[in-house]
Amino acid sequence: MKILIVGLGKVGYAIAQQLEGENHDLTLVDANVEALRRAENSIDAMFVTGNGAGVSVLLQAGVREADLVIAVTENDEVNLICCLMAKKLGAKRTVARVRNPEYFREAPVLRREIGLDMTINPEYAAAQEIARILRVPAAFSVESLARGLVELIGFQVTEGGAMAGVSLIDYNRRHPGSILVCAARRGDEIIVPNGSFVPLPGDQVYVIGSPSETTRVLKNTGKSISAMRRVSILGGGRIALYLAWALENTGARLTIVEQDPERCMALAEKLPRATVIHGDGTDHELLDTEGIFDCDAFVPLTGRDEENLLMAITAQHAGVKKVLPKMSRPNYMEVLRQLGLETVISPKDITANFISRYVRGLANSQGSAVESLHKILDGSMEAVEFTALSATHFLDTPLKDLHLKKGLLVAAIVHDNKVSIPDGNSQIHAGDRVIIVARKLFLQDLNDILEH
Repeated sequence: MKILIVGLGKVGYAIAQQLEGENHDLTLVDANVEALRRAENSIDAMFVTGNGAGVSVLLQAGVREADLVIAVTENDEVNLICCLMAKKLGAKRTVARVRNPEYFREAPVLRREIGLDMTINPEYAAAQEIARILRVPAAFSVESLARGLVELIGFQVTEGGAMAGVSLIDYNRRHPGSILVCAARRGDEIIVPNGSFVPLPGDQVYVIGSPSETTRVLKNTGKSISAMRRVSILGGGRIALYLAWALENTGARLTIVEQDPERCMALAEKLPRATVIHGDGTDHELLDTEGIFDCDAFVPLTGRDEENLLMAITAQHAGVKKVLPKMSRPNYMEVLRQLGLETVISPKDITANFISRYVRGLANSQGSAVESLHKILDGSMEAVEFTALSATHFLDTPLKDLHLKKGLLVAAIVHDNKVSIPDGNSQIHAGDRVIIVARKLFLQDLNDILEH
């Protein structure tokens, strides 16, 4: 596909990096020469300097032949104008980054009137991910698939838990149920487990099954499944606002610390149930006085990675059970893992995954297109959801008779709204939802799981 990406900030760069590995014809547009120069050193693409909302710049970038234009500059209005002009000039599809809550709430109208095919909001997506994790606090990653019928959770194996030091065959014999351990990390090693795999304390494992089954696994591995009742948030930006809205009906008590007095006033007006505190969230006297760390979860969401990192470590030392820092720079991820902070929120990566799923769906509009896509283990593996259609080559055939590519698992099948973990005798029927967990195979169609 020919794809134009307008805006090479953190989000645009992350999208370009992810799509580059999937063999697309990329053109990157930005008015910032330095941003383009940095990207030229690491991304194989064409580069155009200029305002992406300008007709001449879009024509120079080849908009008339574009299959997709993705406008992700820092300015919502520029993104909307860019997509409007791109559609008028012949682009097949357009996607705009829309961050302003007022615009985002009017997304259906914008799509209809401007001809947008999709809007993306990194802050909203990040808030939704945080809310999901807070509902399952024992996990460091929670992904919902098949319209909520299937859950993919990641958690760390702990000493004394039912899974530690036991082969997966023995674990399933002792704790019968319908789950699959589909991925694991031990140190720097990424593992696609089989029945003889023995999880050890410190391993990160991913389990897939129905929400009730994944909850059962957390229980019998000694994890707490109690909900987060008190949540402290550092920074009152858009993510904090969206997160507060997402948690409004959960009964959680929210405390938000924000330095900007005007923003405090706006938050207090929009969030009457939350406690909004004006002050410096790094001030230890304020933290003690207001009891900021007397909470179940601490979420540092400032615009400075260093501050989020420092406060996440401080909260961890203060005994907060769940700490979820927002990070933009990948070089901090390994530091956080070494410090025992399992979950990191990266809006740009969440958005890049969202775009990648959309692009794969467009790339295969005739076959079993990608319904959802979730990157796990820092992108080393993917969970990809398909719907089996008449174009699927191996319908009604036992899985044991198929020649599947190495490095993938048929992890779950949803038939008539019932979730099953398949074995060799399982079959895929038309209309089934099928979840594949694989190393980076860039699957675009369900038929791609077969060796050719």
